[in-house]
Amino acid sequence: MNNMKLFNDPIYGFIQFPYPILYEIIDHPYVQRLRRISQMGLSHYVYPGAVHTRFHHTIGALHLMTEAIRILRSKGVEISDDEAIAASIAILMHDIGHGPFSHALEGEIIHVSHEFLSIQFMEDLKSNFGKHIELALDIFQNKHQKLFLHQLVSSQLDMDRMDYLSRDSFFTGVVEGVIGYDRIIKMLNVRNNELVVEEKGIHSVEMFLMARRLMYWQVYLHKTSVSVENMLRKVIRRLKQLLESDDSDYYSSLLSPSLSFFLCNAITADTLRSQKTDIIEKFSKLDETDIYYSLKNLSECTDEVLRFYSSSILNRRIFKVEHHDEPITIEQIEAIKSKLLKTKTVTMNIIEDVILLSEESNISYNTKKETIKILTKKNEVIPITQFSFNLIDTRLINKFFLCYPKIY
Repeated sequence: MNNMKLFNDPIYGFIQFPYPILYEIIDHPYVQRLRRISQMGLSHYVYPGAVHTRFHHTIGALHLMTEAIRILRSKGVEISDDEAIAASIAILMHDIGHGPFSHALEGEIIHVSHEFLSIQFMEDLKSNFGKHIELALDIFQNKHQKLFLHQLVSSQLDMDRMDYLSRDSFFTGVVEGVIGYDRIIKMLNVRNNELVVEEKGIHSVEMFLMARRLMYWQVYLHKTSVSVENMLRKVIRRLKQLLESDDSDYYSSLLSPSLSFFLCNAITADTLRSQKTDIIEKFSKLDETDIYYSLKNLSECTDEVLRFYSSSILNRRIFKVEHHDEPITIEQIEAIKSKLLKTKTVTMNIIEDVILLSEESNISYNTKKETIKILTKKNEVIPITQFSFNLIDTRLINKFFLCYPKIY
């Protein structure tokens, strides 16, 4: 194995990794599948450049992890080669459990979180990569004695967030998401077994948290993205209903075999544990190709609701969106239905199926989770929120969305 193999990344330039085993895992079909999973779900309906994949993000997060470990070691933090390899594997595989369109269909196709699936994938690879995977699992699940290694993988200032903000900002062209990831990493240190940021880096951390808040409302929760994701979820839910009807064989025949399996079988955490190898193997064959193939078939099927939604998604006839600070009322819903029927935008047959409601929330910095800690010039460790000049927003913001076909 050539451990000097280079990746030419659009964010970081030429990057390479210090351990041959990382290239072996990257080449595994489970990781290569991430090339067929969008990093930003359906955001390309708003930002045409946002077509990068989970594979791109995974490689970027791995690069940042190796840089962070190098910086911490240079400051005297003890990290063995085994720990460095395992932490790198943990970040490399942190998103391996994502299904088609990432968060857009989370919990819809399979009834477990992508984090739980990532653990099952890693468990499945123990026979291939032995002790390194076992240690990576301990770090990933926060069972390792060195807490800071887990914090590099998953925390409010981890390598995952640093890469996706930088990468998503680049591919969408939204400059508000640009962060000083390189400065933050150079300011990392460890005290009392926890990750801290040296005081000189506090403004970069503040900008990181502000960028995350802006990216959520401007990009990740953009109203058009919310609309098309709700439309796709409606397709999946409608399919599940019809696959339990007398016409189940017909609708199953319109789907790819992989998608049909998961929609016809309610896979829970218990099912996955008892049939792990078989289900993981099947899930590893499921990607966005299956969804697009199925949508094309469904756009000509006999069910009017599925035809309407599938053709609308394929041809970007995205529903109009209203967002409110308070829950949507029955009166608002009935008013929309009346307008739709008067203008003959939709038929009476599907009127009940074309009003979509959702609630989205975001918090840029959660004080109930592990806090970001600052190492002061006096060698004291204090929470970032105790700095009187900080610009951090700790409010939980909720928005309520009402989606419906455009009225012409």
